[in-house]
Amino acid sequence: MLIGSHVDRVDPLAAAQADGADVLQFFLSDPQAWVDPEERSDAAQLVSSDIDVFVHAPYRINVATMNNRIRIPSRKLLFTYSTAAATVGAKGLIVHGGHVEKPSEVAKGIDNWRKTFAYAQEQGGFATPILIENTAGGDNACARRLDALARLWDAVGEFGVGFCLDTCHAHAGGNDLSTVVEDVVKITGKIDLVHCNDSRDEFDSGADRHANFGAGRIEPDLLAAVVRDAGAPVICETPGGAAEHLADFAFLRERM
Repeated sequence: MLIGSHVDRVDPLAAAQADGADVLQFFLSDPQAWVDPEERSDAAQLVSSDIDVFVHAPYRINVATMNNRIRIPSRKLLFTYSTAAATVGAKGLIVHGGHVEKPSEVAKGIDNWRKTFAYAQEQGGFATPILIENTAGGDNACARRLDALARLWDAVGEFGVGFCLDTCHAHAGGNDLSTVVEDVVKITGKIDLVHCNDSRDEFDSGADRHANFGAGRIEPDLLAAVVRDAGAPVICETPGGAAEHLADFAFLRERM
């Protein structure tokens, strides 16, 4: 089992080594801003490292929305990010599934995802594999509930897109963790990455608030079962620094 954490972008390798991680994830820029990633001085070290690298796209990206002022910059920034992620040897670029403003717009939002991949193909294709992540809240989300996820994959599956399963998001989004791996694989074909996080809130709360293992609302054995059944690298996006992450890794490994 490859296990690691989301780390600070200033020196991700040092942070991952402090965590004793096999894999790491980080942002290439401020996740709340519309800014392009800067060239990294440690790109060669990240590429040559034995630690696998994943990059998370900015939270602002929402390629599904009907709002042109968000959708078009999102599409362009996702493409730019994929190019930058390739320079650090990223195995995948994780991006949230996005949402629309009205229930009647979900189908159009999913079609906007298809147009995003078509746009990328026109530019020569994404340089890093795109992994769409399930989200915790929003009745008009494109990747919260399984029915919407199935419709999304009908639209984008042909482009070779990957999937990132977040356990907190699945729990908060109203998906049964005891069957979620099987349910998702039936739709996506496989799971490429697991964000293993406990949840501070109740099942189907719609709240995206992560907790350290054993401190939240998800049964520990369920978390371990998801990781075991998914058979994919694991990133813990749990609170704290190296000490907390090491405790979370040990907590998970003991139950594996």
